[in-house]
Amino acid sequence: MWTLQDAKNKFSSVVEEALAGRPQEVTKRGKLAVVILSASEYARLQRAAADNRGTFKDHLLSFPGDDFERLQSCPRDVEW
Repeated sequence: MWTLQDAKNKFSSVVEEALAGRPQEVTKRGKLAVVILSASEYARLQRAAADNRGTFKDHLLSFPGDDFERLQSCPRDVEW
């Protein structure tokens, strides 16, 4: 794990580690801020996410059907 200042000062090392397959975590003010990883690993993660993502149609069809009761609300009287 690198502090932001150390990562700036040794950016080449940070990049080399990420290219070697070891994602690098960088903190800012003591909290994890970013993770630096190789472009190939990033592409792999994007492909994996896309493969696991269904279509919008599948998402809509996965909603429950008429298995639930809708509220029967009546409009209130309004006086003008």
